[in-house]
Amino acid sequence: MKVIVKDSFNIEAPEGFAVEGLDDPNNPHIPRRNDDYVFRREHLRDILAYLQAPAGDGLYITGPTGSGKTSLVLQTAARLNWPVQQVTCHGRLELGQLIGQFQLVNGNMEYVHGPLSMAVRDGHILVLNEIDLVEPSELAGLNDIIEGQPLVIPENSGEVIHPHPKFRLVATGNSAGSGDRLGVYQGVLRQNLAFLDRFRIMEVGYPEPDEEAKVLEKAAPVLPEQIRQKMIQVAGEIRRLFIGTPDGGQELSVTLSTRTLIRWAQLTVAFRRAPNAVAYALERALTLRAEPEEREAIHRIAADAFGDIWGEEDDE
Repeated sequence: MKVIVKDSFNIEAPEGFAVEGLDDPNNPHIPRRNDDYVFRREHLRDILAYLQAPAGDGLYITGPTGSGKTSLVLQTAARLNWPVQQVTCHGRLELGQLIGQFQLVNGNMEYVHGPLSMAVRDGHILVLNEIDLVEPSELAGLNDIIEGQPLVIPENSGEVIHPHPKFRLVATGNSAGSGDRLGVYQGVLRQNLAFLDRFRIMEVGYPEPDEEAKVLEKAAPVLPEQIRQKMIQVAGEIRRLFIGTPDGGQELSVTLSTRTLIRWAQLTVAFRRAPNAVAYALERALTLRAEPEEREAIHRIAADAFGDIWGEEDDE
């Protein structure tokens, strides 16, 4: 099936420019489409290029928390009718859990294929979120699969699964696989160089203010534009203090991601009758999980940005 990029992704593209999609829109593993999702041109270009011609590579998407790494993959797949197997990784994840294991089914022990086996067999996209939390030794078992070698399952009578032509492997991480040099994220591990060498890399940062304005307009259209712009301004300052610099260090331990920014805007609408609804929503979207000193600092940043809009109420 040919998918017209301009129409399906609502983005500027040459007339008639199309990419290949799948013709079965009813597969239950196809992600749910969000028609309000805003694609960024350079990111869409990179992921479409990978999905159309992986050339023996995996795709590693790196970027700060809540910047839209996973949603980019899912919303692209939704428009291409491409089924997805999605796994959120952690420090105890083992390769065997991805491949499959014996389970009790209707009173009998049966081998149940895991997300990796299903993706390899059926031509799905396997998305491994937070892959930099996994022990490098476990991920080494993916090397041959990425390169197109068959998946052999000794536990299931030596079953051999040859990769489907549409199988793709996408990993996301807050680091680029070389560890977290600023100490911003907990549990991030330095990955094996041979494993990383099998991926092409793309970076998804936070959107530019004008792009984020479009996102907020779709997420909370009833919110006045002036309020949305001030929220974006606050988010930019908090992110700057969160990321810090190698010399100055990190000044905040929490950040206001695009995901949190949308939550803040939507909660402001939901709590619009509360005194100082913007501050009330900010607490519930972000700052109630911050340390008291950081909470005060963030609200001071917001109060300075909003000025008279912030209201007379004190957030102490």
